[in-house]
Amino acid sequence: MIFSVDNIVTLLLLVLLQAVLGFDNLLYISLESKKAPKEKQAFVRQLGIGIAIVLRIVLLFVLINLIGYFQDPIMHLGLVGIAEGSFNIHSLIVLGGGVFIIYTATKEIWHMISFDDSEAKEAEMQKTSVSNVITWIVIMNLVFSFDSILSAMALTDVFWVMAAAIILSGILMIWLSDKVSVFLQKNRLYEVLGLFILFIVGIMLLTEGAHLAHLQLFGDAITPMSKTTFYFVIGVLVLVDIVQGRYQKKLTLKKK
Repeated sequence: MIFSVDNIVTLLLLVLLQAVLGFDNLLYISLESKKAPKEKQAFVRQLGIGIAIVLRIVLLFVLINLIGYFQDPIMHLGLVGIAEGSFNIHSLIVLGGGVFIIYTATKEIWHMISFDDSEAKEAEMQKTSVSNVITWIVIMNLVFSFDSILSAMALTDVFWVMAAAIILSGILMIWLSDKVSVFLQKNRLYEVLGLFILFIVGIMLLTEGAHLAHLQLFGDAITPMSKTTFYFVIGVLVLVDIVQGRYQKKLTLKKK
């Protein structure tokens, strides 16, 4: 039976799972969309996520039928005692995503602490084409989607349930991305916090990709950063930011 209780419950669980796993993706989309002209930022987020939803369903279909090709090793690293590993397509995609996110976060943080004129920086960002921003949103959305799709495949083998979960979570992501972007625009100081969280996301992807590749450095296997550790670190960063902000206000009041 297609619309059985089990399928409906699984669908709800998958939507919840997609929402939890999609937090880092959501943050990236909100920060990346700022590179587009202000009047087109909402359109960029909506179109980028919309295209990504379609491609996620295509990716789901491909993974169901060709999962072995993504998991089979295609490249080996054999520096015994220094660096050893066996890379597959999945691990290379995750590693590439991690490197790109770390690069993006580092570049934006550097812009923030540099002495360049803020208006010049704003003008430079506005030159970024809408199509370029949409392209990167779609690409990184697919990178982030691997884990969520593989998790979905572990919970059910019913295609329509997984596809419906992707569509519903995508709609939720479009709604939340607008909320997050508005919040960051109204609270510019939280952009720094967001970029450092994005940096940690990049590290998490690197460790996950290295683990998928069974990478060992100097004889020690690299273990992936768990989601529990990831959210704990985020919680600590948010707490530090809140305490720092209140302490700064207190010092400002004392000076007055």
